[in-house]
Amino acid sequence: MLGEATVPLAVAGSSTEPEAGIHSNTRELLARLQIGHLEAKHRALDTLVEVMKEDEKTVLAVLGRSNVAALVQLLTATSPCIREKTVAAICSLAESGSCENWLVSEGVLPPLIRLVESGSTVGREKATISLQRLSMSAETARAIVGHGGARPLIEICRTGDSVSQAAAACTLKNISAVPEVWQDLAEEGIVKVMINLIDCGILLGSKEYAAECLQNLTASNDNLKRAVISEGGIRSLLVYLDGPLPQESAVGALRNLVSSVSLEMLVSCGFLPRLVHVLRSGSLGAQQAAASAICRVCTSADVKKLVGEAGCIPLLVKLLEAKSNSAREVSAQAISSLVSLSQNRRKVIRDDGSVPNLVQLLDPSPLNTAKKYAVASLASLASCRKCKRLMISYGAIGYLKKLTEMDIPGAKKLLERLESGKLRSLFGKK
Repeated sequence: MLGEATVPLAVAGSSTEPEAGIHSNTRELLARLQIGHLEAKHRALDTLVEVMKEDEKTVLAVLGRSNVAALVQLLTATSPCIREKTVAAICSLAESGSCENWLVSEGVLPPLIRLVESGSTVGREKATISLQRLSMSAETARAIVGHGGARPLIEICRTGDSVSQAAAACTLKNISAVPEVWQDLAEEGIVKVMINLIDCGILLGSKEYAAECLQNLTASNDNLKRAVISEGGIRSLLVYLDGPLPQESAVGALRNLVSSVSLEMLVSCGFLPRLVHVLRSGSLGAQQAAASAICRVCTSADVKKLVGEAGCIPLLVKLLEAKSNSAREVSAQAISSLVSLSQNRRKVIRDDGSVPNLVQLLDPSPLNTAKKYAVASLASLASCRKCKRLMISYGAIGYLKKLTEMDIPGAKKLLERLESGKLRSLFGKK
């Protein structure tokens, strides 16, 4: 009877129909996917996709694991039309975020990957979007690679249309967050493809996902860092920073790479002027990544000199006022490295906000992770009488007494310098 029955498209859309009736009709619709003949399944899939668009909650309220299993089985139907309609329904379910575990446990990944490889244009798009949503789980991301999903996703990034390309790039970005699969991704040529997406991605979103992917891949793997550098990734990431997209991931990727390239290359690529641009006008996350990049690149006096001359110091001092603990920490760390050079130290001294901001970062609170770098920076500035007076007037001595009790490196020595200066000042007045 179910096989012959016809359920109207308005099955779940009528506001006058009692809720129980809506659920009953939806259950009947789902049952036809399991026991109806081919034509009945065609009609049921058409209706299901429409109902999901109009009243997703109703479908999800009565959806059972057996219904999900029936849909997954239809992905392997001999009829291309059935497969296309099924993947549209599964895409809606995946995007709902309500039954990812059922979909994966019922074996949805292999047929979705096959559709990405050889489905119709619509089928590839829906399958890729489904994988994008499912790959948010690290376990599922590993499984996608295990089932051979990396190669077709990378191929879509090379040749796909705009929507499919963006979905594939996002899926690979999600997968690249799992270090265990980096080697598999590298062997499939992901580095070159992501760099090409940054240069030539059809949608801006594709470029952003590619930058995030490169940031993930270069987090701690030296071979992948070398691969990105050899494929011209640094230049592509720097050009990306000139565009309208969020900068945080691109700066993060550059931060991962800077310690692996020569000073000459960084200078020739215009690395420092772009960092200044990010520190001046980027988001807080991008500014933090830029300050972190400065910390990593400042390995010699020559580099510190260039960073100071580029105009980074006033911007780093300003970043000390950020609401984010981690942003304040990395800014203080950068300043503590830069002030070891006398000409940079003079720039910090001339900035009226430097000493007050650094003294505030002597706060002994466990939440303040910047205190050891603040101590180091202030110790370098303490050779200047004006700075010592400012440190004392802003309450540095009280902070340093607490930090000395906490065994913060350099706190005791700086405290002694300030207290001796205070005593000399008092005796001088007499």
